[in-house]
Amino acid sequence: MAIQTIDPTTEEVVKTFQEITWDETDNILKSTDAAFLEWKKTSFQERAVLMKKAAALLRKHPFDYASLMTLEMGKVIKEAEAEIEKCALVCDYYADNAEKILQHEMISTDATRSYVRFEPIGVVLAVMPWNFPFWQVFRFAAPALMAGNVGVLKHASNVPQCALAIEKIFHEARFPEYVFKTLLVSSSMMNKVIEHDAVKAVTLTGSEGAGMAVAAAAGKALKKTVLELGGSDPFIVLDDVDVEHVAAQAVKGRMMNCGQSCVAAKRFIVHEAVASAFETALARKMEQLVVGDPLEQETQVGPLARRDLIDAVDKQVTGSMIRGAKVLTGGKRGSREGFFYLPTVVVKVSPDMPVFSEETFGPVAAVVRVKSDEEAIFLANKTIYGLGASVWCRDTLRAEKIAQQLDVGCAFVNSIVKSDPRLPFGGIKKSGYGRELSSYGIKEFVNVKTVWVQ
Repeated sequence: MAIQTIDPTTEEVVKTFQEITWDETDNILKSTDAAFLEWKKTSFQERAVLMKKAAALLRKHPFDYASLMTLEMGKVIKEAEAEIEKCALVCDYYADNAEKILQHEMISTDATRSYVRFEPIGVVLAVMPWNFPFWQVFRFAAPALMAGNVGVLKHASNVPQCALAIEKIFHEARFPEYVFKTLLVSSSMMNKVIEHDAVKAVTLTGSEGAGMAVAAAAGKALKKTVLELGGSDPFIVLDDVDVEHVAAQAVKGRMMNCGQSCVAAKRFIVHEAVASAFETALARKMEQLVVGDPLEQETQVGPLARRDLIDAVDKQVTGSMIRGAKVLTGGKRGSREGFFYLPTVVVKVSPDMPVFSEETFGPVAAVVRVKSDEEAIFLANKTIYGLGASVWCRDTLRAEKIAQQLDVGCAFVNSIVKSDPRLPFGGIKKSGYGRELSSYGIKEFVNVKTVWVQ
């Protein structure tokens, strides 16, 4: 597979990169392994100083980094700049908290002294996606490096400039050269990379298929994995809501990154008492969104990242219409050049339709009506995925009770699903396993060592 920057707004190939050879890859992996032996000896204070420098660099050049995202995968510039700030925040969080989180845990036993140490394990391979090309990397790298590990990045093949820019940030922040490195290689080389003696663990954010392939290779090599995979997040609307407010939040939750987010709201499960009003409001607000050049500040919806993503979404919408769904707005490709698909609302949806049963990675909101809280819970859980969910209701106790019954890793009441460095993030079922962020994320790739002193 070619490693190229293809501008999704113009469909033009902007830049092509030569894949590195296996010998070059092998040398990088051996060098990162050697760098780990020194990096693990550094103090938390030393690491924190460098991580703070990385945060400062992100904040110094937000537009430059954001525009790279926009160029390579089409994210609207306002969202891209917000992503850069979030990367700086996660750097700050772990710089400020890693030492406290990873301090020894004293345990009372029959020993004179017994405790648990959290020690770094070495080279962690990160296989990362294109949809949040900076954030996904930094939410791995900040805790991994602060724990004393070193990182190797295999980024998505359509965001090579983002990958190289991230490596440069760590270099300019004065991290030792091989503490963080980017590999410009294709997915076909991943099994050999995972098998390499230097690699001690793998984290992947991506599709179910990619997760299965990486987990199989890592399992064969007896190496730990953390997987954050797809999602088909339910957005449950109960019968006492302010419809206009919730519809506005529904658009926000569905349309982040043009719908290309694992935790975007995708299945809108709405109580029949407010369903008609909600569908009308949702369609109206989707139609009001400004579609256009993602580099323009007023643009709210840009292109999808690749042509095949348009094809996939269009097939899901068409397949659902064949089964009886109705499109209230959108449901077709944009008329301008580029990989554009219009913001879409599909109603009269049932569980047998693709827009319900599959992950829709694009600007498509599927609405299904329910008659009770119990039916809402049943349909919300009727999916192979279990990443996030949100429940909307004036009665927060009622909503929280429902949230507790949802088979997901992240449940939100009266808020769209989002990640926060202070809280664990991840899913269950075919949305993956393990956790990122918070104290739980930084402890995924450490040796939890018992020390007993008689």
